[in-house]
Amino acid sequence: MVLQTRPITDAEFDRFVMLPENRDRNFEFIAGEIVEVVSNRKSSYEALKIMGRVSVHVDDNHLGRYTGADGGYIVSGEKYIPDGAFTSYARQLVAPDVPYNPVAPDLAIEVLSPGNTEIEMTRKIGNYLAAGTVVWAADYVTKTIDVYTPGQPRKTLRVGDFLEGGDVLPGFRLAVANVFSD
Repeated sequence: MVLQTRPITDAEFDRFVMLPENRDRNFEFIAGEIVEVVSNRKSSYEALKIMGRVSVHVDDNHLGRYTGADGGYIVSGEKYIPDGAFTSYARQLVAPDVPYNPVAPDLAIEVLSPGNTEIEMTRKIGNYLAAGTVVWAADYVTKTIDVYTPGQPRKTLRVGDFLEGGDVLPGFRLAVANVFSD
């Protein structure tokens, strides 16, 4: 949901999100617009199922840090809050204590919600890829996960396929069916 009609500056965005009435809300800064991040039970559930497995894999293998749906990142000059993300120790040894991490994650997980627009998601995925981030975009309606890897064509996974970590999460493997099972 876009909250204003004219493009604003990064500084105006920062002032807006720090207002007391906004402290319990999440916002992204996309194409000069403030976009409130609104989820629903279903998309939150699917994101948590993926991130639960990712977090265990990352911890067991001492690979880096991860965030859930409150972790913000600066990606190609915009500010995003993916449903989940992973940043390797190689990419960022010390995590900063700021609302939006200035280092783009190695992996961003986006679970489509009814409020997401195609234009918004295309822009975000393009910016993630430009920053070197792998994106897993899950759609619980179609029960698919699109895997975007910089320099490679999109790969669409369906029930019966396996989501694999590749170079970002070596050894990670999750059945797509497990993500979309109730």
